[in-house]
Amino acid sequence: MNKDILILGNGFIGKRLQDGFGCRLSGKFIRTLSEAEDLIKKFKPKVIINCIGITGKRNVDDCELEKDATLLANSFVPMILAEAALRNNVKLVHISSGCIYHYDYAKDSPVCEDKTPDFFDLFYSRSKIYSDAALNILASRYPILIVRIRIPVDDRPGPKNTLDKIIRYRRVIDVENSVTYIPDMIKALRHLMKINARGIYNVVNKGGLRYARLLEAYKKYFPDFKFTVVPFNRLKLVRTNLLMSTRKLEKSGFKVRNINSVLEECVKGYIRY
Repeated sequence: MNKDILILGNGFIGKRLQDGFGCRLSGKFIRTLSEAEDLIKKFKPKVIINCIGITGKRNVDDCELEKDATLLANSFVPMILAEAALRNNVKLVHISSGCIYHYDYAKDSPVCEDKTPDFFDLFYSRSKIYSDAALNILASRYPILIVRIRIPVDDRPGPKNTLDKIIRYRRVIDVENSVTYIPDMIKALRHLMKINARGIYNVVNKGGLRYARLLEAYKKYFPDFKFTVVPFNRLKLVRTNLLMSTRKLEKSGFKVRNINSVLEECVKGYIRY
């Protein structure tokens, strides 16, 4: 077991990273600085990966129904952990989100890490922006890495796996989006920690995914599966749809695969699991 890494948060991402790194995981929810420092004293890690966060029970709209819990988990806990980490000479890796930008597909280039967040329409997004801003300032001096992921797709079943969700919904939007393929994310994190990267990195796959392409790959193995594509505007939902740049991650020396090149691999792993 890798005792140098401690993962906090036993949700979908936390458990997948624990499996990927073969390290320890604590499901304890942090509320105070003393609780964070007690965990560091207990486990003595060199690196903490923070996967504590709230995305809503059904979807991000539910964050409005649990405002205090969302603000604590998504905004305050990362800052508490940052303070505990710098006081105890521990590297902090914070798993964040790219769902913090408005995006115009006709005009905008894929979003780079240094662009100022401007999507304040959802409480969930604002809660992520608060912590990102504070941690990024600290990262100029301390070993803090902020990893922005989007729309996690995995090669194994799970309630938060986007493939599970769209199989269940059977209705998908017609918008191209940046996506994080979890097996590639684990490799990217391993690389970024090895080079002691600091600051913000987009950890998504290159290119954009239309959900219909993922379901078509799934449909090869289940020919009777049927789905429909609907215009996003018809759903009347407040959401972020965007493409994120992988240039910074690639410049760090990591080879980023195009999301559309891993769909077959993803589905094959999913149905074998």
